[in-house]
Amino acid sequence: MKYRTLGNTGLFVSELCMGAMTFGGKGVFEVIGALGQKEAGLLVDKALDAGINFFDTANTYAKHESEEILGKALGNRRKDVIVASKVRFRMTDNVNGVGLTRHHIMNQVEKSLKALNTDYLDLYQIHGADPLTPMEETLSTLNDLVRQGKVRYTGYCNLTAWQAMKALSISRQNGWAEFKSAQCYYSIAGRELEREIVPMAQDQNLGILPWSPLAGGFLTGKYTRETEKVDGSRRTNFDFPPINKDKAYDIIDVMAEIAEKHEATVARVALAWLLHKPGVTSVIIGARKMSQLEDNIKAVDIQFSEEELKRLDDVSQLAPEYPHWFAGTPTDRYPGSRGWADA
Repeated sequence: MKYRTLGNTGLFVSELCMGAMTFGGKGVFEVIGALGQKEAGLLVDKALDAGINFFDTANTYAKHESEEILGKALGNRRKDVIVASKVRFRMTDNVNGVGLTRHHIMNQVEKSLKALNTDYLDLYQIHGADPLTPMEETLSTLNDLVRQGKVRYTGYCNLTAWQAMKALSISRQNGWAEFKSAQCYYSIAGRELEREIVPMAQDQNLGILPWSPLAGGFLTGKYTRETEKVDGSRRTNFDFPPINKDKAYDIIDVMAEIAEKHEATVARVALAWLLHKPGVTSVIIGARKMSQLEDNIKAVDIQFSEEELKRLDDVSQLAPEYPHWFAGTPTDRYPGSRGWADA
């Protein structure tokens, strides 16, 4: 296992992060995982043995049950790992049991700490935007948690680039703790964040933490044009995140050829591709079975040739959008060069 720094913190996290969304089985999460303590504990043990030191969960995953299971599985090893959780989504029927208000964050951080059986979170992330709460209120609350020692670093999930920059600007103006990471959907079948979010994160030294790197199971190799439904598969029962499936099948075709050369699985190739992308710090993997986790872990050993990377990038390339097709590479800024307007 290799390790990379989380943004500009100097904190080292493993290239793979063990996601705990499959732990617990309340509500929609019964479809996603529904793993009990014993099964989850074995996966955590395997992850630790492989050198994974980074674990990601959220209060909304089975209503704190994921946090509870992860906390018990880690036990006294908790001090040796990096634990991340999140806050944003509705947790109670109370009118104020949702959002990024000081009220909700302060209530939920205490419940997350109790569930995880810890007195601090290494990384606390907002799980999305809250259009009704001023960003200043959210950020000042997170800053208070850092000052109190309940949270060591803060990050965000699922914001636009402009929202993230606004948050960073507010924090800097007030001398508050700044976001150190950006947890976003990113897969070879979903590269939209490369338009704005990746350049912003690299410019601001934010660690990129891709979630759903296998596109909700679509990139495991189980799905083909001939096999669009797989019994018992998460994607069959929970068709998320949205992807262009026709394009994804083309991508899978290329990944399958490359996987065969590396004596690997399609899933492993999909994960390894992300580990080759600029700005990516740690890829969040989830598993319901030990065999899935064991296969995912082997992704760190794959090294692509330049030709293989080009094939993977070409087949999955985004269609250019404005203003990117207009701006392009500003070659006319170099001495002796000419731009299209000079023709």
